[in-house]
Amino acid sequence: MSFSIEGASFLRDGRPHRILSGGLHYFRVLPQQWEHRLGMLRAMGLNTVETYVPWNYHEPRPGQVARLAELTDFLDAAAGLGLDAIVRPGPYICAEWDNGGLPAWLTARVGRRIRSADPDYLEAVDAWFDRLIPLIAGRQVTRGGNVIMVQVENEYGSFGSDRAYLRHLADGLARRGIDVPLFTSDGPDDFMLTGGSLDGVLATVNFGSDPESALAALPAGRPRMCMEFWDGWFDHWGDEHVTRDPADAAGVLDRILASGASVNLYMAHGGTNFGTTAGANLGGAHHDGAFQPTVTSYDYDAPIDERGAATEKFRLFRDVLRRHGAAPTEPPPLPSLLPPARLPVSDQAPRYDGPRAHHPFPPTFDELGVTHGLVSYRFQIPGPRAAQPLTVDGLHDRAHVTINGEPAGILERDGVTSLDVTGPATVELLVESMGRVNYGPRVGEPKGIAGGVRHERQYVHGCTTYVMDLESPRPQWESSEAQPVTGPAFFRFRLATAEPGDAYLALPGWGKGYVWVNGFGLGRFWDRGPQRTLYLPWPLLRRGDNEIVVLELDGRRTGAVEITDRPDLG
Repeated sequence: MSFSIEGASFLRDGRPHRILSGGLHYFRVLPQQWEHRLGMLRAMGLNTVETYVPWNYHEPRPGQVARLAELTDFLDAAAGLGLDAIVRPGPYICAEWDNGGLPAWLTARVGRRIRSADPDYLEAVDAWFDRLIPLIAGRQVTRGGNVIMVQVENEYGSFGSDRAYLRHLADGLARRGIDVPLFTSDGPDDFMLTGGSLDGVLATVNFGSDPESALAALPAGRPRMCMEFWDGWFDHWGDEHVTRDPADAAGVLDRILASGASVNLYMAHGGTNFGTTAGANLGGAHHDGAFQPTVTSYDYDAPIDERGAATEKFRLFRDVLRRHGAAPTEPPPLPSLLPPARLPVSDQAPRYDGPRAHHPFPPTFDELGVTHGLVSYRFQIPGPRAAQPLTVDGLHDRAHVTINGEPAGILERDGVTSLDVTGPATVELLVESMGRVNYGPRVGEPKGIAGGVRHERQYVHGCTTYVMDLESPRPQWESSEAQPVTGPAFFRFRLATAEPGDAYLALPGWGKGYVWVNGFGLGRFWDRGPQRTLYLPWPLLRRGDNEIVVLELDGRRTGAVEITDRPDLG
């Protein structure tokens, strides 16, 4: 078995071949659902699946590599269904994923030297690739597997110009056993293609419209491929829900295929940013403006929706693909939906404090070894002194303020970052991170308090931090009939199921926070929208009693949450 490039053609086992691929990220879909989602790709008429590999998902702490079997099991599942695979191992992936897939411990250490030939950065990348790449190499078509192409970095022309870095990655992939074609992917602008391409490595382009111009930007005499056809888009908290007209997207797909090019649908199926994995962007033409955190859903308005159901876009794409020689199969059945229900609060618990430490100057999350969570910073303002502005410099990203134990307001990055305080006073800043920037020049920025705290112009020195882990919180429960808890607090609900099924969780009247189901982090919610429901996949549930835990931060709580049978993404 082989996959190669000859002139302007891809060859699969020596015969001309067109790649009809769809993006589906194993890390955004529960393993029990992979077979269904991969089957939906086949049903649409695709012959290939594309996935990134997020480094921070597999190595959350230095040297603690985990869950790599998920990647290999996913590739094997795709092979079992007759799908080829395109793997994009990074080390940077963007993907609207937290920190663009780079581990926070690494970006804290090397800072702005990421994605370059800096020795400290390359040492970490090489150690990671020594673990990762042989697993991909062993599943290439040349070794009886299904991997047909491997990417070098990701959209590097949108970031930097260090060709020695790109060459180091490409040579390292070959040295570790990759013998299928390597490729790069960039926007079709000249500065992106010249910055992100490498001699001897296939260049591909990413776009959502005007396929003729975009494909014409590629070098002549080589296969033409759109590595990311943006058939939908993602959402930010506080913005409008983004959709794309299905007929418009299908028309552009038809034009791509009519030109003879290969294509990868980004996304074919988006999935979910579970837990705290959603990234963030910065506004403005140069991605250095207002902070824009990404929502929990990664539905992406894709042809296969977040639950795995076929949409109108799926049906139109299927028709287009069939006209261009694809052979769609029958869609696999979906699991049933749970019946709607209203769940009252069964237990409650006040917010608790985690490990404590003292510092002369407020540390960032990164300096505390925290990727995401809640960190309480507590200060003493001396006195007597008149009211002066207490200002948080570099607030990343949100803080609930209490003064002498009483709520005093909420500070937000790109919003209000100061309030008046009279001394003496005890001030607490409960700081929350909302996703690390995943694209542009600010990838790798710190979380927490990145600048300092000032009372008027004077720095406030000396603080005590308390860290609350959001991976597996352990509140001390008490009956919901006890005295109502105030401030940020936990609430527990019971969901009884005769048989697990898919559902959507709605929190009408609640403010902002996090949800866990049977200990699994479902994701963030926020009444700012646009997302109003969280997708609840059937594998998280069990027969009988199920536990739903809500951490409400803003104090806008009601006595119940709701199970619904339809999504509300805004």
